[in-house]
Amino acid sequence: MDSRQIRGLAILSKGDTPVMVSEKEWVVPSQSGNGNYKVQNADLWTCECPDFQKNQKPCKHIHAITFFIKMKNKVELDDFNIEEELNKEDCPHCHSENISKNGSRKTSSGTRQRFKCNACKKRFVLEPIKHTKANAKIICLTMDLYFKGLSLRDISDTIFQFYNLRIHFDTIRRWIQKFSKKIDDYTSQFKPELSGIINTDEQMIKSKGKWVWAWNSIDNETKFVLASTITKKRTVANARKHFKEVKQTIGEQKPDFVITDKLKAYPQAVRREFHSVAPLYKNTKGTRHISIVGHRKQINNNQIERYHNDFREFDKVRRGFKSNQTTQEWANGFKTYHNFVHKNSGIGTTPAQKAGIELNLERNKWLSLIEKSNNN
Repeated sequence: MDSRQIRGLAILSKGDTPVMVSEKEWVVPSQSGNGNYKVQNADLWTCECPDFQKNQKPCKHIHAITFFIKMKNKVELDDFNIEEELNKEDCPHCHSENISKNGSRKTSSGTRQRFKCNACKKRFVLEPIKHTKANAKIICLTMDLYFKGLSLRDISDTIFQFYNLRIHFDTIRRWIQKFSKKIDDYTSQFKPELSGIINTDEQMIKSKGKWVWAWNSIDNETKFVLASTITKKRTVANARKHFKEVKQTIGEQKPDFVITDKLKAYPQAVRREFHSVAPLYKNTKGTRHISIVGHRKQINNNQIERYHNDFREFDKVRRGFKSNQTTQEWANGFKTYHNFVHKNSGIGTTPAQKAGIELNLERNKWLSLIEKSNNN
């Protein structure tokens, strides 16, 4: 889902119920509380809001109506056919492809298709996520909505509104933490192909009611986030800790340039971890540290600052994290979402694909990543 679809879901999650004027006309309350917008579907969807009038593309109000229609039509959990999503057609016991449908089984999370193996005669349910009593696509949906900015409670309410399934927000939190870690462990084995320029910066995040520092480094061309590190302070030791994690990601590759702001910890940290050379020695091979101070017009840190803005949008809904460990887990999860799931409009692919990491993920990238992390 794109950002407008997410905002459309947010309208419904807040309880702003659209009013149906006719079969082709609805009224949607403005999120700012200043009036309403009329949405019509006469051959084509139209809306009175400034966004649609300017871009002539489905706005959040139109998406809210389409979601609302699906909800009114009582789209049930049964609509999620796990076996179709996975395209998995063999028996988990003997791996025979001679299987057939054999009724259904009711569980606490809905009705699931049951299969029978005509070779070993065993019956089973295709289950891509082991030891989890939940539909795989529901789990993937919660992860996608969370990293696109919805709160845990909003996600719980959205699942109930659309699929009549009550899931406690803490259950959703455990799902996201569990599978985000599994995916991060799996994807960390792949080494991105670097452009030679690394942008590094730090930003403040609230943890346990106090401010901590989130250090992030991104490859300038591929937009691939190389490391996210949470520390209490901004010392040389903290900066070196972050760059050690960067080196674990890039392997034997050595950057040509590391671009940072004016923080005093950076020069020594870059020198110690990358054995950098002074910029004056132009004919000497090695990593060069460049501070944007005094060079803002020629050199900038825009790439990492854009990433920080995206993370800030994700972070502000949470209003802080409960511990430094939790903060690190969510930072790693958002890094995975940025690198492997979210298509970057500037480069036309995910940063992972641009960096030469091709995992051949299906349309549901979260589901593909969970499958691959379970198999490795």
